[in-house]
Amino acid sequence: MKKFNIRFYENRKIYFTITIALLVLGVIFNVIFGTTLDIQFKGGVMLEYAYSGTIDTSAVESAVESATGQNADVRVYENLADANGNPENSLSITFAGTDSITVEQQEEIANQIAQAYPDANLRIEETSSVDRTVGTTFFAKCLVAVAITFVLLVIYIAFRFRKIGGASAGIISIIALLHDVVLVYFTFVVFRMPINDNFIAVILTILGYSLNNTIIIYDRIRENRRVLGPKAKTSELVNLSINQTLTRSIYTSLCTFVAIACVYVVGVVYGLSSVTTFALPMMVGILVGCYSSVCITGPLYVMWRNYKDKKKARAV
Repeated sequence: MKKFNIRFYENRKIYFTITIALLVLGVIFNVIFGTTLDIQFKGGVMLEYAYSGTIDTSAVESAVESATGQNADVRVYENLADANGNPENSLSITFAGTDSITVEQQEEIANQIAQAYPDANLRIEETSSVDRTVGTTFFAKCLVAVAITFVLLVIYIAFRFRKIGGASAGIISIIALLHDVVLVYFTFVVFRMPINDNFIAVILTILGYSLNNTIIIYDRIRENRRVLGPKAKTSELVNLSINQTLTRSIYTSLCTFVAIACVYVVGVVYGLSSVTTFALPMMVGILVGCYSSVCITGPLYVMWRNYKDKKKARAV
């Protein structure tokens, strides 16, 4: 196994600058594109059609407004394939915040699109309808689930690593996890993917996965503290521990990334948007999770321990 000697604490300004730059870019994209909630969270109706050939979204929007008197978000996914490998495109029409549209209106939408594009072989694939109140309640419950997860993780780390900082170690790991969550959120924003249940699934998965790398590093810090003794500098202790676990962290993240990338490719080939909107943010989450565990958690831990040691020395 290759031995590394990277000065993670000494290079902390580089890592923090990279993080700040990514966060600033994410905020800029968020201001430009905004955040789109899926109908699962804000209520509404979504119609999904399969078709062949080419369809203009502006023409579909005009047909929808003519048939229902409402505005809708129209998205076209081209160059996809069905389960048999035949070329097929997908058309998604979303009515946000509405309680429902009638069957007659759905038929009128299909008829007008078929008249405009008679060779498109348009056919309905799926219809989804969510009440606005139900969607808002579901979103609130998902946020509560994420909050509870954060609290339980802090308690777990505080108890398990009480000999090397306990609660402070837990809070620092949560800061790194928040970094991962925010960057995954920005992934949804940049790629114009609506926030849906896949977002919550990715977040909960990344919380556990990223924390695993952090726990491995904390375990090694605890072992090295026992071996090197209390006189060892915290920065040297953390640098040594991260370097000792770096190969494992990289290989584990790389293997998982490749597996999820294969899932993403399959989703793209067969036009499975529910798969791609999970796999792509997961890929980003795996990368930023490994990065935060290695480059953010360690330096923050050293900075906090140095602050505590200085505070204790002044008190004496």
